[in-house]
Order: sequence, then C-alpha cells, then structure tokens
Amino acid sequence: MRTAVIVHTEWIEFGHVERVPAAGDIVHATDAWEEPGGGGAVAAVQLARLAGSCTFYTSFGDDERGEWSRRRLEGLGVRVEASIRSEPTRRAVVFVDANGERTITTFGDRLAPAARDHLPWSELDGVDAAYVTAGDPEAIREARRARVLVATSRIADLLVEVDLRLDAVVGSAADPAEAFDPDVLREAPHLVVRTESVRGGRYETSDGRRGTYEAVDPPGPVVDTYGAGDSFAAGLTYALGIGTGIEEALALAARCGAWCAAGKGPYGNQLSAADL
Repeated sequence: MRTAVIVHTEWIEFGHVERVPAAGDIVHATDAWEEPGGGGAVAAVQLARLAGSCTFYTSFGDDERGEWSRRRLEGLGVRVEASIRSEPTRRAVVFVDANGERTITTFGDRLAPAARDHLPWSELDGVDAAYVTAGDPEAIREARRARVLVATSRIADLLVEVDLRLDAVVGSAADPAEAFDPDVLREAPHLVVRTESVRGGRYETSDGRRGTYEAVDPPGPVVDTYGAGDSFAAGLTYALGIGTGIEEALALAARCGAWCAAGKGPYGNQLSAADL
C-alpha cells in the first residue's frame, strides 16, 4: 500500500489551558510543547501508521522551523519531499482547553508545493491513495496520478479551478470555511463527507446515495481534539485506497479520529496497523 499527501505544514506551539482567554484576559498555559502540525502533517503520519509509509510533498521555509519539521516528521516514519521557500515556515499557537477542544491562531502565509518544484511527481503514478490539502493548480493535477485521490473541502475554490475527478472530498459540516457544493464541478466527486464531530456525520455519493455514519467512542478520555479531523481524513483515504466500501471506510475514519482525540497532541495516540 503506497500513500502520499500533497499538503502544507505549520510549526505549532501547543499549551493546555483551563479555558481559552477572553479579550483582555491573561491565562497560564501548562504542559507546553512544539512540533509540526497542520492538516497535511497529521494526515501523513496517520497514513504512515496505517500503511507503513507515506510520502509527504510540501514546502518549508528556509529556517530552523522548516528543518525541525523535516526531522520530526521523518522520525515519525514519513518520507519528506519538500521544496524550500525564501519565506519563513508558517507557525501557529494552539490552546487546548480542559475539555480537549483546540483553538488555533496562525502566523504567516501557508506554504504549498508547486508543480514547478523539483519533487518526485512521477512517483505518484504508483501511489494507491493520496490526500491533498494544498498546492498550486498544477500540483493538484499531479496528485490525480494517484489511483485514489481525496481532498479537503477547505480548498474548494482550488478544486473548482482545477475541476478534476475526485474520489472523495471531506470537510467539517460546522466550519463555513469547509463548505462544499459538489455541483460546482463538472464531474461530482464519487463521495462527499461532512463530519459532525461527536454526532458522526453525513455522506452523499455521485450516484445519489445519501447516508449517515456514527461517531466512535475514543479508547479513553478526550485529551486533545487537535488533529482528529485530519486523522479522520487520512483514515478515509487509506480505507478507500485498499478498496473497502463506503460504510466500512467511514467507520475506520471515525475510529482514527476518535483514537487521535484520546492522546496528547496529534501524534500521541493515532491508530496504527497493529490496532486494526
């Protein structure tokens, strides 16, 4: 099983707080740590843990945060293929409150891979499943080399511009930035999934089927929801890549999201092949 992601990444500073500060407040964060994040990084590690490997197509800034990101992701089993930009690597601050809910503030522009970058695009011809969160239009077209291609609905405008056949599009039903209308594409994605957190979610297919899926109870208390949605997307990508049916794929994806939420940070408790 060969997997890949065509994505962005960010260097994240995490901290647990009792509550997210209101305007004018000062709160003290405990248990602070730093590591690479963003939807692409989280999905890449989840795919590597399920499939045994994942190639990470991205761009880093020419700075220490970019190098830290490379080293950490490689240490987590991801093969990193990155172009280097003159801009700084995007960073973010994430507050995780007492209920495990995350609040994110980003700093800087999102760096995305471009087809003109000297990356091993031709290797995507042999990839079973790929997930995309960022890239220029031609990079998204390169991603279509993969047998199964899943995209985040957060890049809906880019998907409309490229107008490719997509096997699945996934996003949050509650986030206006992830709203997606499949009718805007000439060929509707085979599957559109709209997640609803602990309520499960909904799906529709290009042949008119509609349905819902149930959430999965996490294996322990919810610690940190950062990365749960991205782990869900990676689980869906993996399941579609191995040829499971829609209901089975959504069940595995929901399990990936639930397992992630029961660990510290995005990588503390992701589902692995040994758990299947």
